[in-house]
Amino acid sequence: MAREQQQQQQQQVMIRQNHLAYTDEQLMCICETLCQAKDYPSICRLFDYLYPNEYLHSTHPSLMRARLLYLLMKCRFKEIYDLLSSSVFDSRYHEELQEIWWQAHYAELEQARCKPLGAVEKYRLRKKHPPPSTIWDGQETIYSFKENSRKQLKAFYKENKYPSAEEKRVIAEKSGLNFLQVSNWFKNRRQREKFSHISDISHPSGR
Repeated sequence: MAREQQQQQQQQVMIRQNHLAYTDEQLMCICETLCQAKDYPSICRLFDYLYPNEYLHSTHPSLMRARLLYLLMKCRFKEIYDLLSSSVFDSRYHEELQEIWWQAHYAELEQARCKPLGAVEKYRLRKKHPPPSTIWDGQETIYSFKENSRKQLKAFYKENKYPSAEEKRVIAEKSGLNFLQVSNWFKNRRQREKFSHISDISHPSGR
């Protein structure tokens, strides 16, 4: 038994001696490339290879995102929640990080129940466990638009159902959307209103 332990210790020493240490810049570049490629197996191999002290101190978004994906694949859910709740992230990554937050909650409950979740169960779970303020501004996203953006679009629609191109650009800037999104929203809204009017004529009340 003592001999086996000694052999294991010798192997660990050899591994440490042959360990390739990355510079911070190299590590960030590798993590960003793997995240963009969605190469999850390689992310796992990378973090299994690294020593914790090589990445735990870093707050670089590329490394943090890769680390969160690693934790998700290892089913280390509490670490994911703690990391997302205690760190500050640029808003450009919020949507991606919210997805990691949800996937962690889905996987955790599926493990507990030993069966996949349905759409209704996932919806209830999202309502019960909203993302932390570090990755979410508190606004619900409905039909791909945030609640505040939809309110502004409706207000503009009441004033003018057929805005000009220049007016659409102003609306886009104020609502946080792009020109195409605004154009499509107004077009779809007019169509829904038209079809609603046709339906009312075809099925008058009281008949």
